[in-house]
Amino acid sequence: MFKYAIKILKVFYRRVLLSIAFYPVLISLGFFLLALIVLELESWELAETLKERVPYLFIKDYETARAILTTLIGGILSLTVFSFTMVMVVLSQASSNFSPRLLPSLVSNKRHQLILGVYIGTLLYCIIILIVLGANNIETHSVGFPTMLAAISGVFCIGLFVYFIHSISTSIQIQNIIDNIFRSSSRSLDKDYEDSSNLKVGLQEFRMDDFETIYSHKSGYYKGFDNSLLSDSLVEHCHQIEILPYVGSHVWEGMPLLKVQNMIEDGDLEDLLLCVNISSNRSDQNEGFDGVVKLMEIAVKAMSPGINDPGTAIDAINRLAPLLVKILRFPNKTSSSVKEGKIIIVRTNVSAKELMQAIIQPIRLYAKKDSSVVLALLGALKFMVQDVKISKENKEEVQMELQALKIDIVDSIENIYDRERIVAMFE
Repeated sequence: MFKYAIKILKVFYRRVLLSIAFYPVLISLGFFLLALIVLELESWELAETLKERVPYLFIKDYETARAILTTLIGGILSLTVFSFTMVMVVLSQASSNFSPRLLPSLVSNKRHQLILGVYIGTLLYCIIILIVLGANNIETHSVGFPTMLAAISGVFCIGLFVYFIHSISTSIQIQNIIDNIFRSSSRSLDKDYEDSSNLKVGLQEFRMDDFETIYSHKSGYYKGFDNSLLSDSLVEHCHQIEILPYVGSHVWEGMPLLKVQNMIEDGDLEDLLLCVNISSNRSDQNEGFDGVVKLMEIAVKAMSPGINDPGTAIDAINRLAPLLVKILRFPNKTSSSVKEGKIIIVRTNVSAKELMQAIIQPIRLYAKKDSSVVLALLGALKFMVQDVKISKENKEEVQMELQALKIDIVDSIENIYDRERIVAMFE
């Protein structure tokens, strides 16, 4: 039960981080506490000293303070509504023009969340000060300094609004979206490759009869295996765990999910299944295989009849090629030890055949009639074949995809000169 609660908290934590309200709520609470603290400071001796030395920071006129706060509340409320409206327009445009799966990364943009948080926090701050100002038996000069801070925050919000306009206009540009996905995916793949090289251990030799197959308890996309949730009792019964699906693959309920050495009890089986993260969302991050899938979807969407943007498809393909090379460098299986080396975790990586089917084939089928995109795809596949760190088996799968591309070019490109020129590049 305790480990189940930990897993629920981890899932909830990931969802909270992706929520557009995460930072605004935290910043609003900070402004709420700031309002209470500043109001309390008015009664301190330090505040009296400041009033004597810098009296222009303390508004003493009741009507002036109320006018300032009322104006700030109306103005910042308008900025907040307009900013949220712009965010919704951007999300709608990204969903219709690029890919619906880009929305989580755009919503979780920390800069936009921080700006919206400052808006809402300043609005809450001004409302609290105005309430105190209008309360009975409250002297006007007791909120003079808080009112001045509210005015300063209002000016700061105007500066943030200018920055917000610039940021939201650049974040929706497809080139910036592609670059961000490429950078995050590249960093993630480099880290995974380094970890797999450093942590690789020798596999223990067992007969196949020693292994029990565990089947998936639900359908969804496999997202990873959490070693921290492994129970100590598994150490005595299970010395080697093989994870059959690769990260990002879809598993159906009842499909083989794990292979474990020796039979395990029902309690240990439940603890083991808790370690498996299966999500209903195919690509909820911009890292690793999820980022590659998003770039593929951007390229396919760009070549749809409603969009017809070969330039975007070419940019996505050019960014896909280095990422695919890094994925193809991985061995079919990697292993690492946990629980002080008492348990070996064997992970399955995506094969070259499945990678070609999931990433290259959709682009090839949608772009086979466009000679410019076909040339970009041809260059990407040749780039993969030439990499010296890719195994011979993986290169053969890329070669087969090259032959499939050649067949599509012969059948789909009607212009004989374009067709012969492209086919000659296969030699």
